Parts: sequence; C-alpha cells; structure tokens
Amino acid sequence: MRFGVVSGKGTSRVAGGLALLLAVLAACTRGGAEVVAPAADWKPAAYAQESTIQLRTTAAGEGEHWFPVWLAIVGGDVYVRLGSRAAGRIKANTSNPYIAVRIAGQEFDHVKFDEAPAEAERVAQAMADKYWSDVIVHHLSHPLTLRLRAE
Repeated sequence: MRFGVVSGKGTSRVAGGLALLLAVLAACTRGGAEVVAPAADWKPAAYAQESTIQLRTTAAGEGEHWFPVWLAIVGGDVYVRLGSRAAGRIKANTSNPYIAVRIAGQEFDHVKFDEAPAEAERVAQAMADKYWSDVIVHHLSHPLTLRLRAE
C-alpha cells in the first residue's frame, strides 16, 4: 500500500468538507461547555440542586461579563440575590431587562429578570437553608433580588 499526497479535485473536496465539519463543531460547542437551549428547556425545579448560576451582562465600553451567583428556587421560580457589585452590573446592563444565563450545562441567551423585593425575605431564607456559608454571607448587603425567566 502506498501513502502519498492527494491532489486534484479530491483535495479540495476533502479540505472543504473538513473546514465545514470544523465550523459546525465550533458553532455547536460555543466555547466547549454549554449548549444554547431554547426557552422551553428552562426547568427551574431541575436547578434546585445546582450550587451556582452564571449571569452575563453587557456594559457599554466593556462588553460581555459572566459572573457566578447563588440561586434559590422559590414558588417554582429561579431567584438570585445580588450584592452591590453584581447589582451595579445589572443596572448598567445594556440589554435590560434581559441577560444570558448558564446553568446545568445549558446556556439561555434571552432570560428576563424582574426585580422582586417582595420575595427578598423568602429568597434569603431559601439561601440560608441551601448554603451553609450563608450564616456569614447573609450579613453582607444584598440590595437586589431578581426572579429569572427564560423567554
């Protein structure tokens, strides 16, 4: 058997097919971790055991910024409690009232957030029940509680 360099029409077809395959793989992996999911895949009850959720905001002159926060499921909805810095990112977000979210290996690009001050106490209690270190964290300022819903 002889191995050599393929030339002619077969080379361009193989190279084109390889380039297409690589492009499809790159588009599907979006960084190698999360898969962009449709809003129908948003399942709050399934996230109850997740320890963090990542939020993506976009600020003018800065671009995208991902950051992790704790989450709680209260009344069948996903809630986050934000400190001053994260709350500032939400306020400065250029796509308000939408952010992107990563959770449980999925990425949701169009998640609406609603400020939920009336739920702050219930969310704080759910955080205390879920996270042992909340015994310290609850003493910090949390000026913003949000409910998240994929659309």
